[in-house]
Amino acid sequence: MISFKNKNVLVTGGSRGIGKACVELFLKAGANVAFTFQSAQVEADKVVDGYTGSSKLKQYKINLSDAVAIEKVIGYVLSDFGNMDVLVNNAGIWKEAAIDEMTIDEWNETMNINLTSTYLITKLLVPGMKKNNFGRIINIASTAGQRGEAFHSHYAASKGGMISLTKSLASELGQHNITVNCVAPGWVLTDMTTDSLGDANIFKKVLNDIPLNKIAQPEEIAGPVLFLASNLASHITGEILNVNGGSVLCG
Repeated sequence: MISFKNKNVLVTGGSRGIGKACVELFLKAGANVAFTFQSAQVEADKVVDGYTGSSKLKQYKINLSDAVAIEKVIGYVLSDFGNMDVLVNNAGIWKEAAIDEMTIDEWNETMNINLTSTYLITKLLVPGMKKNNFGRIINIASTAGQRGEAFHSHYAASKGGMISLTKSLASELGQHNITVNCVAPGWVLTDMTTDSLGDANIFKKVLNDIPLNKIAQPEEIAGPVLFLASNLASHITGEILNVNGGSVLCG
């Protein structure tokens, strides 16, 4: 029922974790997929080398803290693919810092990679979506952007900004048949959470706070992303879809 044949998809941060799961699922659905990565060259190569399907797949190394580099790389993507029908703004970082110890560099790093890059990439792709009168934008936020997160205030602020950006763009771009939605995961088993969840006490506490009694796999986040990009979700825009096993019950 869900097919992305002849559709072009860009996934940022697509070499591992949630991004990689999204890349693989869109490929299974027949899409042509471009994905970016910042440092995981080996993992990015494995994604491309391991793919044997007929759809197009290309990787692009990018520094998401550099606005000039972003514009340059997105230019390459558009040259290679012609246009983008679906954008998944997934790339992000999650680092701990108490507010009275956080440096301005730490704040700016998180905001630039998590939020500013989302704005820049979206800005660069929207003109093509407007021209085609079609687009699907899915932003990967976090429950931290809804409820806050102690010792990760810069991360929570960046994800809260992404949620507000999603709602604003949904209203702005709807007239062009461009939907803009958000998936807000809770805890997910990825490289980003390995250190924290490697602590047995933290793992037990996290698990006890999740009604479904399990921590999500990346594929369980990619499924809702695919749905929001599909025709099944053609009348959904400005929505924040929580995918957290019931751990955070908020709208």
